[in-house]
Amino acid sequence: MEAARPAGTFVVVGGGIAGVTCAEQLAVSFPEEDILLVTASPVIKAVTNFRQVSKVLEEFDVEEQPGTMLESRFPNIKVIESGVKQLKSEDHCIFTEDGREFVYKKVCLCAGAKPKLIYEGNPRVLGIRDTDSAQEFQKELAKARRIMIVGNGGIALELAYEIEGCEVVWAIKDKAIGNTFFDAGAAEFLTSKLMSEKSEAKIAHKRTIYTVEEAKKETRTKSKADYVGSALGPDWHGGLALKGTEEFSHSIHIETRCEVKKIYLEEEFKIMKKKSLAFPKDHHKSVTADKEMWPVYVELTNGKIYGCDFLVSATGVTPNVHPFLHRNNFALGEDGGLRVDDQMRTSLPDIYAAGDICTACWQPSPVWQQMRLWTQARQMGCYAAKCMAAASMGHPIDMDFSFELFAHVTKFFNYKVVLLGKYNAQGLGADHELMLRCTRGQEYVKVVMQNGRMVGAVLIGETDLEETFENLILNQMDLSSYGEELLDPNIDIEDYFD
Repeated sequence: MEAARPAGTFVVVGGGIAGVTCAEQLAVSFPEEDILLVTASPVIKAVTNFRQVSKVLEEFDVEEQPGTMLESRFPNIKVIESGVKQLKSEDHCIFTEDGREFVYKKVCLCAGAKPKLIYEGNPRVLGIRDTDSAQEFQKELAKARRIMIVGNGGIALELAYEIEGCEVVWAIKDKAIGNTFFDAGAAEFLTSKLMSEKSEAKIAHKRTIYTVEEAKKETRTKSKADYVGSALGPDWHGGLALKGTEEFSHSIHIETRCEVKKIYLEEEFKIMKKKSLAFPKDHHKSVTADKEMWPVYVELTNGKIYGCDFLVSATGVTPNVHPFLHRNNFALGEDGGLRVDDQMRTSLPDIYAAGDICTACWQPSPVWQQMRLWTQARQMGCYAAKCMAAASMGHPIDMDFSFELFAHVTKFFNYKVVLLGKYNAQGLGADHELMLRCTRGQEYVKVVMQNGRMVGAVLIGETDLEETFENLILNQMDLSSYGEELLDPNIDIEDYFD
């Protein structure tokens, strides 16, 4: 075993956005120190084309790059391509799977999250989390005539819109699509776009995909079953041809308020039919009349059974509290993440966490909530590094301003989507009012009001209202006197609040 590194090294575990951002910020804060980034993946996720849109709202691209590119930008960062075998918090050291030991002064855990797969180990159930799984999905889709998507988050939304040449059955447990992000009104606005033929040209994606050489893949220290890559970036589908075997462009059928009850492989299904076991009356029902057998059959809780080529499990993620952490007595949040305080510290000395693996357990701002999204991974990684630096130098540090207001910009169905504050009235109960403005096919604007003050907003389309609404939420100005004029399209609202 290689000798332990001298004490005083900063170590970051995880090559996703949170980990890379943390390592970069540490490298700037301590140019004379060695910063070690330990990642099981042969590529790291880098933030590029960063743009501060407003005080809190930010836009950036995500690129997969070889670790050597990070090392060339920051000479004091050393990328260790290996999984972590064990963390010994009492000894302040980590052991990597390639047999090395590293003693740390402070460590930040940024191991991300892993997909919540329904029916683990079923060859006909695919999860999409990292580049490898996305490419596997593309390969299977190229042979497919019909697939089922299960889930209602960001990846499910993007898949449902982007897939062509393949029938899609989309099973969601909610009443409307995109329940994580939208209310029923916004869902209706987007559903009309989803069901129409896609006539517009696809927007060119600036993000690039770094393809790992096959030889590089063979050198991984983890088996494919154990390997969890860092999450895909926004527009992850930009470099993939999401096309099935059929000639039609877009065919989608949505099953609402249901979940998967059981999955049958083709042989199991044949046996069940031969035994004439009781199937639901409309088990034959599907998008098109089935005259052939399918590799897999999915029974839903609404009594319907669909035959398809494979099923995509897009049912969210859970914090990746990896086995290498299990011998340490970490305090965990209700969602299973590592509890962190307002300095991004875990319950164990000199161990910090950022991104999807952690659960924010400080008293949040009234208009902020944790969601495992790219923007928060970057913000947490950057802030964690600043906290580590401040603690090392004995300086106090204030909570970063980015945690004052939840703000996220993304794109769904080729619409720009901005979410601000308590955009879905999260935690407000009945104590709120909604104001809406909608132009079909063009824009959807919703604001959440409480006691005459704006506390959240959803903006779909090119509304140009995000900066004004952000300021109104942050300033908590009493808007009671403006009434419906607040969303009057004939009034330039920015003139009111200059």
